[in-house]
Amino acid sequence: MAQQYDQIHDSPKPFVKWAGGKRQLLSELDKHIPDAFGTYFEPFLGGGAMLFHMLEKNQKQACVVSDLNSDLVLSYVTIRDKVSELISCLKKHEKKYSEDSSSYYYSIRDSEPKTQVEKTARLIFLNRTCFNGLYRVNSKGKFNVPLGRYTNPNIVNEDNLNSVSHTLQSKKVSISCRDFTSVSKLAQKNDFVYFDPPYQPVSKTANFTSYTNKDFSVKDLKRLFEICLELDAKGCYVLLSNSYSPEVKKMFSKKPWKTIAIAANRAINSNSKKRTGHLELLIKNY
Repeated sequence: MAQQYDQIHDSPKPFVKWAGGKRQLLSELDKHIPDAFGTYFEPFLGGGAMLFHMLEKNQKQACVVSDLNSDLVLSYVTIRDKVSELISCLKKHEKKYSEDSSSYYYSIRDSEPKTQVEKTARLIFLNRTCFNGLYRVNSKGKFNVPLGRYTNPNIVNEDNLNSVSHTLQSKKVSISCRDFTSVSKLAQKNDFVYFDPPYQPVSKTANFTSYTNKDFSVKDLKRLFEICLELDAKGCYVLLSNSYSPEVKKMFSKKPWKTIAIAANRAINSNSKKRTGHLELLIKNY
């Protein structure tokens, strides 16, 4: 049955639009994936584009992925374990949204659901209908993005949710909620670790680090740098994405780090004219 399922369903894609998502850069990132390695680690999972890409290349790849955003991690677990219930719940959201989009959106934004399925359905619903698909919480951890301007948002992408569920059911994939520093204890020699943290701002007006209600500061960047050094000393393959910022370039300017500038777009910028023409850095130790 599993083989038949794979033939019917497309490869899984990110089920949420996430700031800094890597779907548009997969062809570039693919050039830098080591030819051979052990377990794949991704401590800033986000929308999961890179994870799904790795599993598309090798369905039997061992993957240990995590994120500090507990709502996001819960969504992966819910899709893995309760996808049918989730789809039913999303269809109810879709129906009520079509009747009165504005009032229903804000009622759900203000709600605090209790069950696992309802929490995940709320996250996906808000992500599909909010302004620019931007996930952002305030200092109290409350989602605070206004309603987007959509005529017919794709609230229930049933085929993709089933594909994601099927892929995550692999016993080779481990998902957890924890800080990125835990990877230094878990990864071993020849494992591959990909870091895609909230980016350092390239200007005072470009600051966006609030995926959780804790900003990713320069102090956190230094912690990340220390973890990268520990992993390098262990013999791990380390790949890091970040902004083309002075702090990042200076920190990773010495051996063993190699930096590669790549072109990237910013899909979540509220000004469409500022979404193109950006540079990012890829940093690696191999």
